Amino acid sequence: MTFSSRMTRSPDAFDPELGQEAATAFGDAPSEVRALIAGAAGCSPYLAGLLQKEADWLRGALDAPEAAVEDVIGGISTLSLPQLSDGLRQAKRRTALLVGLADLGGVFTLEDVTRALSQLADAAVNVALRRLVEAEITRGKLPGLTPDDAATAGGMVSIAMGKGGAYELNYSSDIDLICLFDETRFDPDAYHDARAAFVRVTRKMAGLLSELTGEGYVFRTDLRLRPDPSVTPVCLSMEAAERYYESVGRTWERAAYIKARAASGDIAAGERFLKTLRPFVWRKHLDFVAIQDAHDMRLRIREHKGLGGPISLPGHNMKLGRGGIREIEFFTQTRQLIAGGRDASLRARGTVDGLAALAQAGWVPDSDAAILTDHYRAHREVEHRLQMIGDAQTHDLPNTEDGFARLAAFMGRSVADLRRDLKARLEEVHSLTEGFFAPAQTAETPDFGEDVTSRWLTYPALRSDRAVEIFNRIKPQLLKALQEAAKPDEALAALDGFLSRLPAGVQVFSLFEANPQLTQLIVDIASTAPALAEYLGRNAAVFDAVIGGDFFADWPGAEALQADLTRVVGTAPDYEARLDAARRWMKEWHFRIGVHHLRGLISADVAGQHYADLAQAVLGGVFPVVAAQFATKHGDGPGRGAVVVGMGSLGAGRLHAASDLDLIVIYDGQGGEASDGPRPLPTRTYYARLTQSLVTAISAPMAEGRLYEVDMRLRPSGGQGPVATSFARFEPYQMEEAWTWEHLALTRARVIAGDATLAKDVEAARARVLAAKAAGDTVLADVADMRRRIAQAKDPQGPFDAKIGQGRLQDVELAGQTVALKSGALGRSTAQQVAAGSLDAADKAALMQAAGLCWTVQAAAQLLQGRSLDAGQLGEGGRRFILRETGADTLETLAEQMAEKSRDAADVIATLLGGGDEKGG
Repeated sequence: MTFSSRMTRSPDAFDPELGQEAATAFGDAPSEVRALIAGAAGCSPYLAGLLQKEADWLRGALDAPEAAVEDVIGGISTLSLPQLSDGLRQAKRRTALLVGLADLGGVFTLEDVTRALSQLADAAVNVALRRLVEAEITRGKLPGLTPDDAATAGGMVSIAMGKGGAYELNYSSDIDLICLFDETRFDPDAYHDARAAFVRVTRKMAGLLSELTGEGYVFRTDLRLRPDPSVTPVCLSMEAAERYYESVGRTWERAAYIKARAASGDIAAGERFLKTLRPFVWRKHLDFVAIQDAHDMRLRIREHKGLGGPISLPGHNMKLGRGGIREIEFFTQTRQLIAGGRDASLRARGTVDGLAALAQAGWVPDSDAAILTDHYRAHREVEHRLQMIGDAQTHDLPNTEDGFARLAAFMGRSVADLRRDLKARLEEVHSLTEGFFAPAQTAETPDFGEDVTSRWLTYPALRSDRAVEIFNRIKPQLLKALQEAAKPDEALAALDGFLSRLPAGVQVFSLFEANPQLTQLIVDIASTAPALAEYLGRNAAVFDAVIGGDFFADWPGAEALQADLTRVVGTAPDYEARLDAARRWMKEWHFRIGVHHLRGLISADVAGQHYADLAQAVLGGVFPVVAAQFATKHGDGPGRGAVVVGMGSLGAGRLHAASDLDLIVIYDGQGGEASDGPRPLPTRTYYARLTQSLVTAISAPMAEGRLYEVDMRLRPSGGQGPVATSFARFEPYQMEEAWTWEHLALTRARVIAGDATLAKDVEAARARVLAAKAAGDTVLADVADMRRRIAQAKDPQGPFDAKIGQGRLQDVELAGQTVALKSGALGRSTAQQVAAGSLDAADKAALMQAAGLCWTVQAAAQLLQGRSLDAGQLGEGGRRFILRETGADTLETLAEQMAEKSRDAADVIATLLGGGDEKGG
């Protein structure tokens, strides 16, 4: 296709004579191209001058504009140092002219235009750095470097910031650069000489590009985005820059690095540097504090530039004014900062790409993203026309009628139509973005609970002025929601406990302010489940999960959970970071299960399965991480490695909110004597220490808390046995030495993590042992004795103790294991085990009804109070939850039902263990 056939628009000549004069020089061009040239020259004195100077080149370039631009930019790399000044300016003229005409004619999209200008800047900076560094090497000013090092600028890199980093440069952009050098390429003694040389290179590069000569200029260069520019040199070491951002980096600098790109020089070193800054830019938790920071920044810009007040078109700044480009960019970048630490898909450099990613992830409504994208593109085209007129770095709309007439002609529109469109777009952008940034007016605080609320200012979460300011804005809504609780005073007391445990408040309060639905959720939790509220006080970051987009989606299952955790820990840079990532991940999913249970979205049985799936995923995701870390010191484990076996409730696939994990580890050294790492260990010692490392990783309290408490007393020989069991010894021990209680425990054993072939062999061994022990003569007597000792050891904690007591949960589970052992059945859950024996239907029903009711109460109690149910400490919200879960009318009725069903179950168990008719067969 020809240039003219691709044209979709053309400007009108504001100065027809000047336009006609320019078009005459292209008399052999198609009429559409002559009209475009006339319109461009008739509106832009700058383009008229370029047309005159580059006419011969342009005639050929119009045939294939993309290839012509590529050739111009590609030719820059061949320029020698003496050729740079004139050669770069010629490249700038030609690119500006051709890109400008292609833009005005609709041949290039906005993205085509900004990418071409950005690539020109990259190429210009790159060749300048390489040639100038080469000169420093030749003069011996960069110790240890050879001429070959000039190809990577001797370790120096230019980080393109702002629009340049996002390939969004406008027609007369400054280029914002941060210049750094890789200090690791130099001996410590040569550091100062190297820095001085790179500072000279930076200054010469900036002067070379910025100086206005008879041939024009290349790019105005701004180096002020570097760390602390008033006191730091124009080129810093990467180590110094990293130290600055880690210690005193601010929110606006985080936002600036969203668009940052290693653009010129040693790009590989630049990309390594940007990777080290990811934790600074992208916080691990949702960062709603960024909203207030961005709003404050907007207000400071408006005040500094005098851009406050209502939108008025004459002189309005299309970049910084109300409804302008910067508001769309701030809106996009702030949303990216909030959630980009958790969702890497949001880390797009470009504004349009960022809006699309935010919409895709549900952070911005699709309609808002589409509207802002349309306005952004329209604003950028207006900005380009303003700058094309005189090659001026301006964003201001004209102040005169003539000025507006010129701009309208340049855009091929009437003045009235342009004014109307501009006003509508600016006002809609302002309307969409202002509500996101500007805090709402603080409502009147209800007169409620002053005896409690008066002490809130003494809590750690409210020790900063900023925390107090944000909290005062959400306090009225919190108190209003508390007043609407079934028992407001109880809810207030629970919320008070939550606030008192918060170590800091700014992040959490900002989260509440930006997401009002969380206010009701915390009130619901505080008024219903004090244990869950206490958990939140220690782990407030789990609120992130609620607004992450899929908090109320269907349960993914253990396999998908493990895959997700593996992905999460795989992105962490080191061992401790991987464990911390696992802890954060686990807490969010754990919180989700609790909220779903609390709100009646899942039953106690389903919650139990979900908690077990989560624990399985955690062990499956963390064990390989621990094993890999252990192997760095001691080598890979001899033989097939090890498996982690879940015992007790984990093996049975049902946990509650406060469950610990009963585990054993079985390894198969396959005759190997030792590992083969830097510090080899004997096989038995290797797997014992690996097990200890796993237990530490799972249970040690760290900055992000712990994953689970771990109990390994169900391993062979109990607490006296080795922490890891050899597979070669496992089956012989179970066959020849194990006690009945160990065989009972084996009925619920399930391999959770580790080598797949070993897992199959362990399960096969389990099946053989259970089949062999089914005929045991002493099983019933042993279990009866165990049952008596359990009853003597611990009394039930009141009528609502669902676990301890005759016919309660522990008793029924013991009966189920007994039935499974006597029948050689492989089922692990209580329901499977009870069903496996020859009990009659009525007895099975009695056991399962007692187990079902007791589990429902147990799961609810652990969620609400973190212990056996204490009805005296149960608030109104908790009481309603318990009654909803159990279907009882009152707590008194519930106690009677538990007592009745437990008596029926206890009778069945007594008969089973009595041996008279041996119903458990």
